[in-house]
Order: sequence, then C-alpha cells, then structure tokens
Amino acid sequence: MAAHLSDPQDVGIHARHVSTVSTIDSEMNDESGNPIWKNRVESWKDKKNNKKKKVAKNNKTEQAPAEIPHEQQMEDKQDALMQQPLSEIVPMSRNKLTPYRAVIIMRLVILGLFFHYRIMNPVDSAFGLWLTSVICEIWFAFSWVLDQFPKWSPINRVTYLDTLSARFERPGEPCELAPVDFFVSTVDPLKEPPLITANTVLSILALDYPVEKVSCYVSDDGAAMLSFESLAETSEFARKWVPFCKKYAIEPRAPEFYFSQKIDYLKDKVQPSFVKERRAMKRDYEEYKIRVNAMVARAQKTPEEGWTMQDGTPWPGNNTRDHPGMVQVFLGNTGARDMDGNELPRLIYVSREKRPGYQHHKKAGAENALVRVSAVLTNAPYILNLDCDHYVNNSKAVREAMCFLMDPQVGRDVCYVQFPQRFDGIDKSDRYANRNIVFFDVNMKGLDGIQGPVYVGTGCVFNRQALYGYGPPSMPTLTKTSSSSSCSWCGCCSCCCPSKKKAELDASELYKDAKREELNAAIFNLHEIDNYDEYERSMLMSQRSFEKTFGLSSVFIESTLMENGGVPESVNSSTLIKEAIHVISCSYEEKTEWGKEIGWIYGSVTEDILTGFKMHCRGWRSIYCMPPRPAFKGSAPINLSDRLHQVLRWALGSVEIFLSRHCPLWYGFGGGRLRWLQRLAYINTIVYPFTSLPLIAYCLIPAICLLTGKFIIPTLSNLASVLFLGLFMSIILTAVLELRWSGVSIEDLWRNEQFWVIGGVSAHLFAVFQGFLKMLAGIDTNFTVTTKAAEDAEFGELYMVKWTTVLIPPTTLLIVNIVGVVAGFSDALNKGYEAWGPLFGKVFFAFWVILHLYPFLKGLMGRQNRTPTIVVLWSVLLASVFSLVWVKINPFVNKVDSMEIAGTCISIDC
Repeated sequence: MAAHLSDPQDVGIHARHVSTVSTIDSEMNDESGNPIWKNRVESWKDKKNNKKKKVAKNNKTEQAPAEIPHEQQMEDKQDALMQQPLSEIVPMSRNKLTPYRAVIIMRLVILGLFFHYRIMNPVDSAFGLWLTSVICEIWFAFSWVLDQFPKWSPINRVTYLDTLSARFERPGEPCELAPVDFFVSTVDPLKEPPLITANTVLSILALDYPVEKVSCYVSDDGAAMLSFESLAETSEFARKWVPFCKKYAIEPRAPEFYFSQKIDYLKDKVQPSFVKERRAMKRDYEEYKIRVNAMVARAQKTPEEGWTMQDGTPWPGNNTRDHPGMVQVFLGNTGARDMDGNELPRLIYVSREKRPGYQHHKKAGAENALVRVSAVLTNAPYILNLDCDHYVNNSKAVREAMCFLMDPQVGRDVCYVQFPQRFDGIDKSDRYANRNIVFFDVNMKGLDGIQGPVYVGTGCVFNRQALYGYGPPSMPTLTKTSSSSSCSWCGCCSCCCPSKKKAELDASELYKDAKREELNAAIFNLHEIDNYDEYERSMLMSQRSFEKTFGLSSVFIESTLMENGGVPESVNSSTLIKEAIHVISCSYEEKTEWGKEIGWIYGSVTEDILTGFKMHCRGWRSIYCMPPRPAFKGSAPINLSDRLHQVLRWALGSVEIFLSRHCPLWYGFGGGRLRWLQRLAYINTIVYPFTSLPLIAYCLIPAICLLTGKFIIPTLSNLASVLFLGLFMSIILTAVLELRWSGVSIEDLWRNEQFWVIGGVSAHLFAVFQGFLKMLAGIDTNFTVTTKAAEDAEFGELYMVKWTTVLIPPTTLLIVNIVGVVAGFSDALNKGYEAWGPLFGKVFFAFWVILHLYPFLKGLMGRQNRTPTIVVLWSVLLASVFSLVWVKINPFVNKVDSMEIAGTCISIDC
C-alpha cells in the first residue's frame, strides 16, 4: 500500500508552511512534540527574512532608472492578467426584479387587509371550522414570508475558465492549480450497486484537471468485500478509460451514461481512429460490467465461514459492526499507470474502524473520517464530496469551482461552492418533482445574493480550513460586547425557555466562541513571529488546545496549519499509512470537537444543513455555481414509496435541528455574523415539516363543509370580494414574475406545488411525530437507504408502490374529499336551484385538494403494480369512521334548542 503513495515533492508546492521534520522523527520526540513546532517556527522565520530581502531588492530596482526590458514587459502583461477577474456577478435585470419586489410588498399589504377581514368577520354558524381555517391561513402566510424574502436579491454568476488556465497553468512552469480531494461515500453495495459507484469513481479519475492534483477517496462504511473487489476491478479498467476520455474529450466521463446516450457519437469526431477505439472501449466496458455483475451475484449469499480474500486470509470486515480500520491505495503517481504510460490520479479505499459501544454517526462520521485520513495522506486544501450515485457530468466542474475559490478577491471568505443537483432516469412529466427545480433554480439563486446557498449534501467543494472550524481570514474576532449580545437577545424571549437554561446556553456559546477564537489566534498569530524565545513558552499550550480540538495525532494537527495544503517534505510512506489507520479509529473522536464544532456536524440525519449553518454562523459565505452544462448528475428515486421515504428523512432531519441547540431561532446570535435574510432561510428549512399539521386540517375542511352544508367564509360583501380577488391575483403575479427571472417552467412550478401537498400530508407529518418521539421518549427511527438503480425497463419503477404507512394519510384525504363532493352534489340536487351557488365555493376547495393529490392517486393506480390492499382497507376504514363520527357529533355546527324546533313546528302547523 505504501508503494502507491505519491511523491511528496510535487504536493509541497502549495504548502504555506513546509516542515523539514519527518513523521518518523516525530515518533521519537516527546509527547509535547517540540521539534515539530521548533522546525516550523524556524521555517517561518526564514521565509519572512527572504520576503524582507526580496522587498528590499525590489525597492532598489525601482530607484535605479533603466529602460524596460522585454522580460519585464512580459511580466507586466502577466500582472495585468493576474488582475483580471476569474468570475463575475450578473445581477438580475431591473425590469424583472423591480416588479417582482413590488408584487411581494403588495401581497404583504393585501394579506394584512385579508386577515383583518377574516378575523373581524367570524362565521357563527361554523365557528370551529372558521377558527381552524384562520389559524391555518396565518401559518401559510408565515411560511410564505419565510420562503419569499430570502429571494429578494437573486443573482447569476459567470466564470472565466480561460483566465483561470492562463493564470495558473503557464507553459514551462509548474501547474499552480490547487489540489482537490474527492470524497465518495457508500454503505450497502446491494442497495447502492457497485457499478453505479464505479461510474462515479471513473468520472472523477477522468476529470479535465491535472492528475497530480486529484485524489479520490471511497468510503465503504459497510466494510463490504464486494465494494473493495469492485473498486480493485475499477482501478484496472481506469487504466484504459481515463486516456480514452482525455484523448477525445468526451462528455460525460462516466462510461455507463456515455455509452447510453442516444446521440450520433460520430458528430464532430469523424476520424476513423475514434470510431475504432470507441467500439473497442465499449466492448471492454461490457466485459468489465460482466465481471462486476458476477461479483454482485456471488455476494447475494454470504458464506457461513465469512468472506475470504484472494490470498486466503479472512476479510477483516466480515463483522460489519466490529472490524478494524482499512486503507488501501489502488492508484497513484508511483503506482500503476494508464495504457499510454501516463500518471493516474490517486484512488484510495477507506473503511473506518467499527466497534460495539461506540457511536459512529452514520454518514457524517464517515465524512469526518475521510477528512482526517485525506489530511494525513494528501492534504488538499479543497474537498469535493459526492454521493455514490452522483457522477461528474461536466469534466471542467472543478475548474468552475476554482474560479471562485482561487480568486484572491472572492475566495478568501468562501467556505464552499455548491452546485445544483441534476438527475437522470426521470420521466418527462416528473410526476413526483424529483428534479426539485424550484428549489435549485429559484431558492438557491436567491440565497446566493445574500450570504450564499445552503449545503445540500452532495456536489459541493469545501475549503478545508472552514471544515476545521476556523473563521474566515477577513472576519474580525469577536469582542466581549458582541459575544454578550446573545444574552441581551435571549432576555426578550423568556417565554421560549427558562432563564436558567438561557444562562447555560449563553455560557456555552461564549465558551465555544472563545475556543474558536483561540484556534483562530493560534493559526493567524503564527504568521508573524518576531521573537522565538518568547513564543516558545506558548507553543505547548497551543498544541494542547489543538489536541483537545482535533485529537491526538501530531501529523494531523500539523496538516491543519497548512492553509494551502500539502504534506511535510520528509515523510515516510509506511508511517503515513499507520497514522491514517490511527485517525480513523472509532475512539479517535472521543473528547474532541469533531462533530460539535469541526467537520460534519452531528445531531441530525440531515447533517448537510447543519454543517453549512455552522459555517455561515462563523461569518463564511458560500457561492452557487450553475455552469451551462450540469456539473454533476445523480439517480433519483422515481417510485412513490422511495420518494416519500427520502422526503421523510429530510423532514426528520429538519425537525431534529429544530429541537436541538443549533436551532436557527436562537443559535448564533452572539457575533452577528449570520445575516437576517439568511437566518430566515435557515428557519424555513427547519420549520417546513410543521406545515403538515395545518395542511392536513385545511385539506379536510372542504370535505367537512360539503358533508355538513356549512362554510368557513360568510356571505361576501363588495369589499371582501375585492380582497379575495386581489389575493388570488397577487399569488398568480408572484408566481409569474418568479418564473420570469428564474427561467423555471410553469409545469415545474405546478409539479412542485403538487408534491408540496403530497409530501406535506404524508412524509412531513410522520417526520414531526418521529422527531418528538425521539426527543421525548428517546425512540430513534432508522431510515433505509434509497435504492439507487432500476435495471428494468425505462421508468419501470415509476408505477411500483410498496407498502408503507406513509401512504395512508393522503389516501384517506382523497377518499374523504371525493365522498364530500358526491355528498355535496346530491344535497344540491335535493334542495334545488338555490343550493348550487353556495356549492360552488365548497366544491372549488375540494377540487383544489384532489388536483394537488392527483399524482399520488395516479401513482396508487399505476399500471404495473396495483395499490396494496392494506393501504386501501386502512384508508377506507379511516374515512368511514371519520364520516360516521362526524355525522354523529357534528361539532362545528351550532346546536338548535329542541323547544325552538317545537315552537317552529307549531307555528307552521297553525
């Protein structure tokens, strides 16, 4: 394994601080590690002296008048090139944005007048229904405000890849593009097929980026021998695939998706050599698929004695819950080369240690293990994480991100660059809104104009220093007054939490701010060292604080101080492997800040939202990058059951954050580094599951009105009619203007609206109950990994419906509203002409519910698999019980006194 490690000479170019001590020497030192720190300080002093000499030399040159030589003119041109921007912000046209903002303000005014009318005109004959509807409408208006105002300043961005290449890839000079470590995570190879993961890995290895700058780490959190063997087979096929991709500049560079394109591959490539090589490569890929599929077939049944490797030794991961850490380097610049004899990017397999009794924190824990092992082996300054089913669709995607991260004006305060998620294998109508276009093309553009988009879990390029919990270099340190402002803020919300709890929260926030500032001071104060003797005494204290934060690994701590990445010059490969095994041990994170303040944050199944939120609270900003060709593409769950379970997991994570100390309602006020519109956006990401409660009530109200003959709105006056008309017009205008500046189609908007209702009355409801169960009773609910591939006919899984309790609430709502419509029409037929007018309003709301649930109904009545009988039985039973109980108690209708009825009858008889 050590033979495949890279030569450290090339990766040390970008190291801001280069250590001259080897890791072998570090083992012979005492626990305080003084020689490492002394050598580091000496190297900084030498670097500073050289810088002073260079400045003095330049001053002398400026004082001596002389003719400008040709070489200096070339340098001037390069300086001019260095000043050219790598990216630019393209603001939205005022013709599009000004009307949009005006309509938002107008809609707010109309909402105020509407609620004034609704509250001042109760419906006495159905007071309960009226009160329920008003409460629901107020919550919907609040949700709209949370969703709308972060879109106040949407922007677009453009990148200049030619300028990036001209600045950092000058002919005859070493390439200065920053190295990047890629993280690919997988758990279960039977649910996440190895072929899908292999395509993701192959697309990374074939990137249009210098090979010595690319390292791909594959995390196998299930310790499956199938994943290991398939990766070994993939590394062998990469020797053929990578040179083929780069020779002919094909797109995309994932073979499965390249060969499945229904386009004329001869277009613009008519040379016979390409046709011949393409056919040969396709044949090689089919043979490679056969070998991988044979491995999958063998893995379906585990042998009683466990798996055995080719050399006859037992597979260390036979017990997935109790196994040692594993690191295997497959490719690298000193390892196997491609078929043309060229160097290949590094490919490293990682499976962290698992032991009973330890909390492993699922995906977040696996990502943090990759952060540490990559810091020891390659230590690239930037990290790009991908799900195993998200392949690189644009080979220049990393260059797009570097246009922001390597720009000295823009990149200093950027913690990550987020790309939108795009998907393959979705039907044209996108019945279940898998593409999520409204979120990625509307909401994220709006957030980019504030403090940056939220982190969505994949397709994101991180600044490694931001993951380590440091603040941005340009951000001033927190003062005592600014830190104590959280106390004054908490004083105004005593109704939310007890004063003692607030004091404890403020104290913990102040302590963590102080620890974070201590780390920032440790790294930034090391830049200026004038007196080594005075600083020597504080070195041990600094190292102890780093060990409490990052863990007991001197090699890893040393890597955290290298802002521009790189590894020490004198390094022993076998020691690096040993250290890599050490940092992925299950006990390494004990009594450290991992998962609390640094790395991926624990405490929620949606660790992505939480991690990005912590970075924004420290003052970092993020950037949204939307290249014309989508950077990454993934496989979406296209059947109804998997889609609802995916939404359930996201919503459950939001509820967990809401119930945790990291809730945006009260966390991060101390430094004032999180902008208010950004805070509104984060509040929206955690409270949206609670909309399920008023949404279910609002979807039941039309059926109740039809069954009882009552209505939630009194007879409308002229003013009320104008208010209702203005409200509907403002809703339509907001949507139209939003579509205008975002470029989203009306069909995508409608699909998003439909699935908002479907997910709200099913998955979001279950997420709220599961979240409170976890908080109150400690009952933790495990989520299943979504199946990543459908190997049947195209869209074959679209009509599959698997049994799940999540399907019961929307099915019940559908049946109740359909029954209500039938009952309403039959009642109108019995009462005559006058009953048809009031019926119109009631039926309108019922049809609103049915139309929004129509994709769900269509999914239930799919062609290939009928709806599970148990779902129909439970839904009909609930609908029947509800209807019978309603007729019996009729709670929202005023009871008429029996004496009044008798008097009325007597007067009629007379």
